[in-house]
Amino acid sequence: LSLELLFKAGMSSLSSSVLEVEIFQYIDAHQNDFIKDLKEWVMVESDSVQAHLRKEVIRMMALAADRLSLLGATVNLVDLGSHQLPDGQDLPLPPVILGELGNDPQNPTVCFYGHVDVQPAKKEDGWKTDPYTLTEINGNLYGRGATDNKGPVLAWINAVETFRALKLAMPVNFKFVIEGMEEAGSLGLEKLLEEEKQHFFSDVDYIVISDNLWLSKKKPALTYGSRGNACFLVEVECGSKDLHSGTFGGIIHEPLMDLIALLDSLVDPTGRIQIPGIYDSVAALTGEERKLYESIEFDLEEHKNNSGVKKFLYGTKDEILLHLWRYPSLSIHGIEGAFHEPGIKTVIPAKVIGKFSIRQVPHMDPLVVKQQVVEHLENVFSKRNSPNKLKVSMPLGAEPWLANVNDPLYQAAKRAIKIVFGEDPDFIRDGSTVPVARMFQTIIQKSVMMFPIGAADDGEHSQNEKISRYNYIKGTKVFAAFFLEISKLHQHLRETSNTENSN
Repeated sequence: LSLELLFKAGMSSLSSSVLEVEIFQYIDAHQNDFIKDLKEWVMVESDSVQAHLRKEVIRMMALAADRLSLLGATVNLVDLGSHQLPDGQDLPLPPVILGELGNDPQNPTVCFYGHVDVQPAKKEDGWKTDPYTLTEINGNLYGRGATDNKGPVLAWINAVETFRALKLAMPVNFKFVIEGMEEAGSLGLEKLLEEEKQHFFSDVDYIVISDNLWLSKKKPALTYGSRGNACFLVEVECGSKDLHSGTFGGIIHEPLMDLIALLDSLVDPTGRIQIPGIYDSVAALTGEERKLYESIEFDLEEHKNNSGVKKFLYGTKDEILLHLWRYPSLSIHGIEGAFHEPGIKTVIPAKVIGKFSIRQVPHMDPLVVKQQVVEHLENVFSKRNSPNKLKVSMPLGAEPWLANVNDPLYQAAKRAIKIVFGEDPDFIRDGSTVPVARMFQTIIQKSVMMFPIGAADDGEHSQNEKISRYNYIKGTKVFAAFFLEISKLHQHLRETSNTENSN
């Protein structure tokens, strides 16, 4: 770089550090206002899972839209129509918010995704407080949606509001995508992204999702990958009705015995999947990637205690995280059709359905996985010489997601975290599936980052869900710092590109 560019970069750093102090002071001074806002949002029982609460989800979408309008954003509530429930009832889908604030061509455009619907919650489920009354106890803010995902959505809005209140120039252009059906499968969102790809998203540079948690209670993290999920049903049927084991036991091929043999063939005692070819597409672990695991803060004993089990399959932090994040796993979930109630019932079920899933990792194609599973099960079944009918299906095949940690988006977030928290973040993956990250990356074809602000013990989806005051306010600060850092980095990359082109 030329001395002139280095001088500009230095001046930019100096001015932004002064800005940061002013911004952080404002956030500290207004933290009770920000908590009051979260309390108002938590009060809305925006449960998207239960049909009778759909009107509350729609009311929540209107509240979020009003909040963005107060920022000065242009807000469009996009009607997604309706969907049919299993009982045949048509239910309106809540609209999706598409919001825009700022259109300076010199600034990068950052799109933030979040959701304001929540999982079901009742006091009698084991909550120590009313789940829809945000309650502060020992610095923790308890309430349904506090961390998943109303708190992070508001933290982002609070950060934008801080720039506006201080009459500061916005360092980035903002776009907002806020939905109300995430907990019920994001119905209608994928179609909307496809439709708006060349319109609303045409000038988006970066996409940020804040809908997950740190791996630690105290150390910040950035998430750069998640596993997919291929769910399978394996059905074995021998006849049209259940049979008495005294009359038919010992003279027929029992479906449940076939099924148990099939399920037993899937995984060995070490946890390794026994389906031929299943590991062929898994990328080899590089030295650079393994280094990411060295500094990760992860309490193996605490994780073991939380699970309630005495022993894991692996004994080191690295091996545990590698098998949670970057290697596939297979889990058996249940058997439908088998007698499962207390007592004894000497019946031979006519048809049983085994249920299992495979968490795939990047480069594994769900359709290839399906073919490998079907071929393996058919091969095992053929060796049993059973006259029963076998049927294997894959009703769900969600793909994995992986981002580049050296992308400007991650580097800017890393700098922001260092400024606010005083330490570098852990770079982590998620062992579960985050369909929306993959959806945005595949459709919009822009950099996607998952930027959590909640701690590992926030209990999303669980009783006593919370976000700490510390995380909520620091999260607001880190988003504000991120706006400045991504703006600087984006400008620096553009200047470097222009210099190289002119040379």
